[in-house]
Amino acid sequence: KDLYKKIDEIRNLNKTSKVKILCGQEVDILSDGKLDYPDEVLKELDFVIAAIHTGFKQSEEQITERILKAMDNKYVHSISHPTGRLLNKRSPYKVNITKIIEQAGKNGVMMEINAFPERLDLDDINSKYAKEHNVILSIGTDAHHISQMDYMILGVYVARRGWLEKKNVVNTLSYEELVRFLKRRR
Repeated sequence: KDLYKKIDEIRNLNKTSKVKILCGQEVDILSDGKLDYPDEVLKELDFVIAAIHTGFKQSEEQITERILKAMDNKYVHSISHPTGRLLNKRSPYKVNITKIIEQAGKNGVMMEINAFPERLDLDDINSKYAKEHNVILSIGTDAHHISQMDYMILGVYVARRGWLEKKNVVNTLSYEELVRFLKRRR
């Protein structure tokens, strides 16, 4: 109910405002690779980010398959913090990041450079590998407070260290380009 309310509010605002808002949601990749929202809800969103938030102790094969399955969903645009690491707090979960990046390139799914200082996930090496496999990257702050938007520069630094160019980062698109880009996935 809350998500449908958010979708309606954004659609109504977009009818009257010069500033356009996209309606997005980060969804959980469950233990079996399914998402925690059904497709009939996901299809109403402009932007869907999928991420693992539980089950970190699964095997490398299980976690890798979860993410691969999520990327097969045509409503998923991006995979967020794909290794699950929290610097100085939690090691990355066991995942075949090479396989994930290669499949993202084939499926047209973006990968996120999460700029939150405790994450910085993807790192520069994997960002460069993603670029080499035609993966478009997004830079997100994972902000839970307005002041955390300042973390964006940290993601830019990771992108620069990974030799990314403007054409490799979705954040550089205009609104119209972004909308067209997101629709191509469906």
